[in-house]
Amino acid sequence: MSVLLSGLRRDALAQASRLRGEFYACLSARRDELFELTDAVLCVDGPVVSPVDLTMVPEHRRGHGALYGALNHGEIDIERLRTLLAGLPLPRFEGRRLVLAVDVSPWLRSDAPCSADRLFCHVYGRAKSASQFIPGWPYSFVAVLEPGATSWTGILDVVRLGPEDDATAVTAAQLRAVVKRLVAAGQWQSGDPDITIVMDAGYDVTRLAWVLRALPVELVGRIRSDRVMRLPKPRIYDPKGGRPPKHGPEFRFAKPETWPEPEITTATDAVKYGKAEAQAWDLVHPRLTHRSAWLEHDGELPVVEGSLVRLKVEHLSKDREAPPVWLWSSKTGAVPADVDLWWQVFLRRFDLEHTFRFGKQTLGWTTPKIRTPEAADRWTWLLVVAHTQLRLARPLATDLRRPWEKPTKPEHLTPARIRRGFRNIRARLLCPARVPQPTGTGPGRPLGSKNRRPATRYDVGKTVKRAETLKAIGRPGRSW
Repeated sequence: MSVLLSGLRRDALAQASRLRGEFYACLSARRDELFELTDAVLCVDGPVVSPVDLTMVPEHRRGHGALYGALNHGEIDIERLRTLLAGLPLPRFEGRRLVLAVDVSPWLRSDAPCSADRLFCHVYGRAKSASQFIPGWPYSFVAVLEPGATSWTGILDVVRLGPEDDATAVTAAQLRAVVKRLVAAGQWQSGDPDITIVMDAGYDVTRLAWVLRALPVELVGRIRSDRVMRLPKPRIYDPKGGRPPKHGPEFRFAKPETWPEPEITTATDAVKYGKAEAQAWDLVHPRLTHRSAWLEHDGELPVVEGSLVRLKVEHLSKDREAPPVWLWSSKTGAVPADVDLWWQVFLRRFDLEHTFRFGKQTLGWTTPKIRTPEAADRWTWLLVVAHTQLRLARPLATDLRRPWEKPTKPEHLTPARIRRGFRNIRARLLCPARVPQPTGTGPGRPLGSKNRRPATRYDVGKTVKRAETLKAIGRPGRSW
């Protein structure tokens, strides 16, 4: 056992050192400062409360001016870094299946009128119907999930949504690029199960399934409980009654009398939620119209068929009944094992929320008052690399727990606990950053002089108005 553990530690040291060396090669302008800034985030005691405080960490050997200069004017080869992340060891589910999750997390900047490319970000409140829209920078993350109860994810890509971007189109391009990089890195090979991608109800899962149909993926997304979908068209119809029907009867989620008998029914004893019962119907699809994402679709609208799943658990807590959850998968002809896999990986999607919370509350992702969105992108990618280093250092960490915390097995350590001892791990890793060359301080603005270059102010929200009808885009209407 000790020989096996020592082998795992050697492999972890080699992987972490390789990541640090390749990451340093991805940096061009201000590379030494950007590298040491990432180490300072990992080695500082407690949460990151201010970027300038990181300059006081021993691992950061440069001044505070270099920190802001690197964030404002540094350069990172993002494409090379994305390829590097896709080639690292990734967690897998049963059968070597890769499970990805996509979600958006906002960097709220309500007090930054001089920051460009801000959008109105939807933020949930603590009470019901207490959600609101706050200006900020929304970022779309794609991460690989782990099986079992854990707060770990492996971030593979992040894209900031701009005022001119269509969220569905950007997500489709992001997922396509991630899958292609995984295939090129050998993470998926012919004969492996399709890569499962899970998402919440804010995504147009049927549109994404149609756009990504040529890739080895299957999409699983939550559907709102007030939706209306269609069953497969009947096989027998009256030839004298006109053309064959394209859609079958309606399937109204809120009206059980419209539900046919489910093809698959499974029951599982979940430890946290009691008994979990799932019902599945095959070849269920929405009735598409030339609106929203399908407005510019040429030709006849397709029939995007999939599997519909209704999940019902006994309780969310001891005295709270759980409402049913509706899921839609792009895979047809499913078996009971597929149905159980879909709702289980959907529950694992919430691990990405733990990653967002760790990034914001501990690593200080949204703490800096950065003005430009380009600097925000650099800071975001530095924290993605920092989180990846913690994931690779899991076999090397020891439990430096607080006196009031319970002991935890090494394989169950959270990212925050591993970060406590990263300073000891860093001493055995590759540190390619060069020694700083001392220089004098810059003259700066003369004392008492006024700033005669006021910053430009930017409006918040979308800058492109999209057409809503066929007539608005100059295409004739269709006769049905």
